[in-house]
Order: sequence, then C-alpha cells, then structure tokens
Amino acid sequence: MRNGRRQTGRDRRTRTGAKVLALTGAGLFALTACAYGSTKVDDIGVGPGKGWPLAFRDAHNSGSTPVTGSRKLALNWSRPVGGPVAQPVMIGGDGQLYVTTRTSACEILSFQMPTGRKRFCNPMGPSAVDGGSAVDGTGNVYVGDDGAVNSFNNLGQPRWRTPAAGTPVSVQFTGDGNVLSVTQSGQIDVMSRQTGDRKVPTVQLLGDPDFLTTPALNRPPDGQGLEDCATGGPQCPVANVSAVDQKSGRFYATVWKPGEGDAELVALTYNGKNVQTDWSAKMLTEGSATSPALSADGSTVYVGDNTNRLLAVDASTGKTKWTQDLGFPARGGISVSDGLLVPAGDEGHLMALRDKGDRAEIAWERKDLELRGRPVQTAGGTGYTVAPIGDKLTLVTFDTKSGATVQSNELPGAEGSTVGTSVGEQGEVVVATRIGELFTFKPEK
Repeated sequence: MRNGRRQTGRDRRTRTGAKVLALTGAGLFALTACAYGSTKVDDIGVGPGKGWPLAFRDAHNSGSTPVTGSRKLALNWSRPVGGPVAQPVMIGGDGQLYVTTRTSACEILSFQMPTGRKRFCNPMGPSAVDGGSAVDGTGNVYVGDDGAVNSFNNLGQPRWRTPAAGTPVSVQFTGDGNVLSVTQSGQIDVMSRQTGDRKVPTVQLLGDPDFLTTPALNRPPDGQGLEDCATGGPQCPVANVSAVDQKSGRFYATVWKPGEGDAELVALTYNGKNVQTDWSAKMLTEGSATSPALSADGSTVYVGDNTNRLLAVDASTGKTKWTQDLGFPARGGISVSDGLLVPAGDEGHLMALRDKGDRAEIAWERKDLELRGRPVQTAGGTGYTVAPIGDKLTLVTFDTKSGATVQSNELPGAEGSTVGTSVGEQGEVVVATRIGELFTFKPEK
C-alpha cells in the first residue's frame, strides 16, 4: 500500500523494470568506464610484452632474451601452417604464437603454445608474409601488409588499420608506447597503439615526391621490391627492421636510395612531436645484409653489408669504430648479449665475436656447423641455432662461452632453411622453416 492505493501487478512490474534498467545502465556505464580507462592506461604502461614480442625480441634488435635458456629440450609439437614463412614467430607474454604466411584462406595465424591448436586465421594482403609484426603486453598484434599497418587483439578481432605507402617491413615500439612503422619504400609513421592515429607527421626516407615537376607520377605498387629485401638488394630501399633506443628516442634504419652505389645507415630521432634525421653514413657496400642491432648501452650500432663485413658504428656520430670480415654475409640479424656478437645467415657458420672497442676479436668458431637461420642467445650462457647435421635440420643448443654443443634435437621432416628461432617466457623454443612448418620445443624437467 502506498498513498492509500493498492499496488497493482503492473505497478510492481514497472518499478521492478525501472530498477533493473537503472542498475543495468549503471553497471554498463561502470564497466565501460573501467574498460576504456584501464585499457588506455594499461596499454601504454605495459608496453612491449614478455616472450618474443618483436622480430629480434627487443627494440635493440639484440636477438637475445633475459630468460634462462634450457639445456635439455624435447620436441613438444610440430605442424605446417599451409604456406611459406618469411619472418620470425612472435610470442606473446601468455605464450600465444603469431605467424604470417600466404595461403588461400589467411595471412596471419595464431596458435596456442601448449598444444599447437589454431586460435585464429585472418585474411590480409598477400605481402603480409614479408611484413613486420609486433605484439604488445596485452596481446594485441600489429602487422604490416599491402599499404597498411593492421592491429588485431589476441582473439583475431580487428582493432584498426592505418594506410601506408608500401609494405611496413619494420614494426617496433617507441619509448612512449606507440607503434613505429617503416615501409620498404621508406615511409616512417608513428601511430597510437590504441587507435592507429598518426602521432607525428609522416617522414619519407627517400624524400617527398614533387608533383609539380612530375604531375603524372603514380604511386608504385605496395609490394614493389619486396623480393630484394631478404638480401638487402637495390630494389628494396629499406630492407630491415629498425633498431630503437627507447630511452633517447633515436632509431636506426638502413636505406639504399635509387641510383646510389652503396646503402646508408641512418640515425633518426622521434621526440614525441616529430621525426628528424640526425646523421647518415654511406657505408654499406652492395647493400645491407642485416638489420642494425644496438649494444646494451646504446652506444654502438652493429650492422652487416653484402661484402661479408660486420661493422661497429658510433651511435652518436655515425663514425665506424671497426670492421670485421666474416667470410660470409651475416644475413638477417646479429645476436648481441654481454658484448658477444653471433651473426646469422645461411651462407656461413656458427661463430662469436667480442667487441674490443677499436677492433673485433673472434671468441670462437664452429666451422662444422653451417647456419640455417638466425642464432639467438639466452641468459645462463645458452644459445640456439639451426644447422644441417647429415641430411637433417637440427636445433643445436650451444654454450655461448665456448661454442660447444650441449644438445641436438632433430626437426622431423624439415627441409631447406629457417627464418628465425624464438624463445618463450617459460623457455620454450620455437623454430619456423621457410617452407612453412613450426617446431616447438619445451624444457624437460
């Protein structure tokens, strides 16, 4: 009874409905506010995740991890992905794997670390197989394809797509939590990880086209020259993943301008407002063979050219500190850990060098172990590489101090070469072959 009138069923239903609607609205508002607020804060704060979130594990392109590597591995699972693989496997902090390929159905796939079960398979542009990729601390993945940078969450749901001229072959994270993208045609963009919006004006490493003098100039195909990127050839102006010093904002790219005899190493700085060029040095004879890699303190840039040289360069001035003839081009990357440099490539052998300041010193060599991919280093003095032993591809666990073999694990049925070795947060080791097979090893207890 209220106000002297008996409450009817309709009154009760109306008031109950109003309460439910009010509570639901309040709850949705609270959840929405919480979701947007926490996502924004956590996304920026977490930054690059654990695991193997970038092509060479970290912004320095060190090809090494602070995870203590296991010296006793066992094959956990292997599976084909259905198409070729050209880039290393990304591993999120939760162990989720991300790999790009080219199939009739999709260009990016994700698998669960424990079982190899496919989590999602998304279509993208065909050049995604050659595009760069990165995973942040909340499992969002950022991938370059034909004319854009794309972002998906860890369930494969699209987040955003930002256009770019060319195919982003380098995808990195800046120190303030944004995405740094560089295409093979030289376009540099810094984008919000949340929205994909550009944070600073676009920069063109090859210079902006002059449409007044060439009004009929057409934009080249987004995939133009990608076939030359693997060897740093002249048709791929920017062939590699940029190395980033997240503390200073400076990053380093290799550039081979059309018509020039040699490629350059270029230093640029992102300061939150724009991207500016600090210095450039034409030093990479016949093009770049590797992505640049930074020393732990950021004072030295290491890079290889196509005349078998490994160069150490002063990061502040661009002056060469020393050069070392390896006897082979160090294709792909250079693993750097505690001053020990382990080059990669399919034409050489396993070896390690020490940076002595004004010269390099060979720490050890394994001429009996030909390289079939990119060696990596882990904490605890353990490294991994793939080599042919007999007629089989084998994952070799080696001691980084001496180069001695610790363990050998066959890659069953594998052929050709590999594109990278990645190490997970729990010490898992993931190898991808160029023909499109994944092999995952787990530490034995």
